[in-house]
Amino acid sequence: MKNIITTLFNIEFPIVQGGMIWNSGWRLAAAVSNNGGLGLIGAGSMYPEVFRKHVQKCKKATNKPFGVNLPMLYPQIDELINIILEEDIKIVFTSAGNPKKYTSFFQEKGITVVHVVPGLKFALKAQDAGVDAVVVEGFEAGGHNGRDETTTFCLVPMVKKELSIPIIAAGGIATGKGMLSAMVLGADGVQMGSRFAASIEASSHQNFKDEIVKAKEGDTLLTLKDVTPVRLLKNDFFEKINNAIAKGATPEEQKEILGRGRAKKGMFEGDLIEGELEIGQIAGLIDSIEHVDNIIKDIITEYREALEELKADKYRF
Repeated sequence: MKNIITTLFNIEFPIVQGGMIWNSGWRLAAAVSNNGGLGLIGAGSMYPEVFRKHVQKCKKATNKPFGVNLPMLYPQIDELINIILEEDIKIVFTSAGNPKKYTSFFQEKGITVVHVVPGLKFALKAQDAGVDAVVVEGFEAGGHNGRDETTTFCLVPMVKKELSIPIIAAGGIATGKGMLSAMVLGADGVQMGSRFAASIEASSHQNFKDEIVKAKEGDTLLTLKDVTPVRLLKNDFFEKINNAIAKGATPEEQKEILGRGRAKKGMFEGDLIEGELEIGQIAGLIDSIEHVDNIIKDIITEYREALEELKADKYRF
């Protein structure tokens, strides 16, 4: 399976594992890379010294390409960048900020740069900044999200029409059929977060993984739109913040209720009552916690079977 994305990253399949905070440690990244995809270490939830350890362990666990997800609003970003250079990381996915500040700097060091965007105007800015590819993420995705609430399957063809660089689709994709659908619409590859969050290798708490499997349609919702939009599983904290918003809580009051460390409390420490449980709508389609090798094998098998089905008579008119 060879295309512009597999060539760009030197991988077997055009599948990128989302660099999710509290989920994407070295075990998950290495497992995805070892099985033909591109694994990403989620730097956004790591202190610099912890990040370095994850990078070093990942390098020992795989001889395949892997990368890091670097949120540009991270308070110690200069320290993380120094580690990326010192550890000779060759693939960086940037998010949550303007890519122009770092793209040429990284590329001059021989690093491939991909930027995550929630909409067309941001995709165009990323292309103008010179990035090598973009991840276009619809609002079905878990975690922090765009305010325009554009769905992935609307966003991908809109971006494809205007951009000349490779496009990776994200948000609401967890299966081979979903992957094929995204690529038919114009994506060159896919990024999956929720499907890999529900893996044995993910660094998140077992309680959180179990909640992903239990989730049904309608169990996630985008909230905190006045502060920083985020898709969460509904729990006591979610109801508390949503009730406050419904009663007219100001952004400052919402931030006070949110406090600090909610995401860690929920996803990493397993507090299902007071923690943030960030996951995508596609959780309603995930019904098992599997090893990464089985997940990727199932995705590719389904993709190829669906591709063959498209050639069958039942799709002809």
